[in-house]
Amino acid sequence: MQKLTECIPNFSEGRSQEVVEAIAAAISSVNGITLLDFSLDADHNRSVITFIGSPNGVEQAAFLMMQKAQELINMAEHSGEHPRIGATDVVPFVPIAGVTMKDCVDLANRVAKRVGDELDIPIYLYEKAAKRKERQNLATVRKGQYEGLKVDILTDPDREPDFGPKELGSAGATAIGARDPLVAYNVYLDTDDVKVAEKIGKAVRHSSGGLRYVKGLGMLVDGKAQVSMNLTNYKKTPVHRVVEMIRREAAQYGAQITHSELIGLIPEKALIDAAVWYLQLNDFNSEQILEEKIKTTESVDDNGADFLENLAAGTATPGGGSAAAYNGAIAAALVAMVAKLTINNKKYEAVKAEMEKIAEEADQLRGELTLAVKKDSDAFEDVMAAYKLPKVTDEDKKIRKTKIQDAFLNAAHVPLEVVKLCVQVMRLAVTVAEMGNSNAITDAGTGFANAVSAVTGAAMNVRINLSSLKDEGQANSIKEELHSYETEVKELQGKIMKAVEENGKIPFSKL
Repeated sequence: MQKLTECIPNFSEGRSQEVVEAIAAAISSVNGITLLDFSLDADHNRSVITFIGSPNGVEQAAFLMMQKAQELINMAEHSGEHPRIGATDVVPFVPIAGVTMKDCVDLANRVAKRVGDELDIPIYLYEKAAKRKERQNLATVRKGQYEGLKVDILTDPDREPDFGPKELGSAGATAIGARDPLVAYNVYLDTDDVKVAEKIGKAVRHSSGGLRYVKGLGMLVDGKAQVSMNLTNYKKTPVHRVVEMIRREAAQYGAQITHSELIGLIPEKALIDAAVWYLQLNDFNSEQILEEKIKTTESVDDNGADFLENLAAGTATPGGGSAAAYNGAIAAALVAMVAKLTINNKKYEAVKAEMEKIAEEADQLRGELTLAVKKDSDAFEDVMAAYKLPKVTDEDKKIRKTKIQDAFLNAAHVPLEVVKLCVQVMRLAVTVAEMGNSNAITDAGTGFANAVSAVTGAAMNVRINLSSLKDEGQANSIKEELHSYETEVKELQGKIMKAVEENGKIPFSKL
């Protein structure tokens, strides 16, 4: 099993896109690291980045990002709504696959020691990595914030760091820890009275007698009262329970919820649990979700390993047509990825609605192309089965000939449908490249390239099956449709290259 660790660092910078991109670039520079998400909040003056990789890769990336943040963020000049103690404010490590909580605690200790020794940043271990019981709670570590800690660390033994110097420099201090997945969730109210949010924050948070596994506080953001929360165990205290308590508390003050937001990523189960509760679905099974059902189809397993093994097995199926469909599904997945990275970035608020639509369309196309992987294999096997039909009598021969022709016609239609779907993916890829998150511009370009490869392979399979078709009228009709798609592909290629060059600042013409 591949070992995977997640890291969700928070940085005290939410107004400079360039600074956050530089930090993200430092993370991405480590081989094997996948950057999943990052978001900026100008009012909080805070950004959250989510990445995943092997424990060793995550360890190196964590050090490099803190080094870059120290270089670019000066806490003496920082102000924002959210509590903070340092440029890199908090660095939690979360076990995902093949990694235990103890592994993450050990990882937190190694990073903390290295940062303290090499970067001279005071480090406080928190949550499961805490060396002192009182520091398990992040709020305790951040008490007094940067300004208060800068004074207290000099004389108060209780504020002595676990690693690093006993004084704060321009990068402040950092809390490093290990924890389970949490949901960072904010709820906005239709009032500008921050005291209402503060009262509700106190009512819902566990430390004040509220809900277990909820940390919350009230603040004013964009002129609206906001209840900002971390839900540290969404299974035991689900999101919908928190929302309903806030709704009831707000009603006491004549206020209502206007909307809410996620900071970073949320586990799928948390959303499903909320949907099931609100829709009052009895005996719900996750396989009733279309996308989940598609994942369980035999065509491709979760990581593609079974499909690739079958592809390399030396059997007639799956073959090139299935591989083309698989490539198309990858293309659609990349387009969906870029659209979703755009939706979660406030910088692209103006195109959020369009990106939500694109993400939905891309996910639908991915599902259809994933199913086409098996459809192509089935179509070729139908051809082979038709050739094996008996040909003893004239009637046998007539039936066999008809079945063969029908099978070839279907075998041409399946890859033609793949071509059609991939052209739709390309159109979406161009749009996300032109309007989407510029940090994912090459992902849009890669998705388009995969779609081109898929069209090329699928078109070959269309033509080879048409060569066995006796009905020239049918064959010519399919050829004309295929040609129209191929013509559009050439036009779209020019658009994607232009978009990647201009929005990604990648001068392909000079390569």
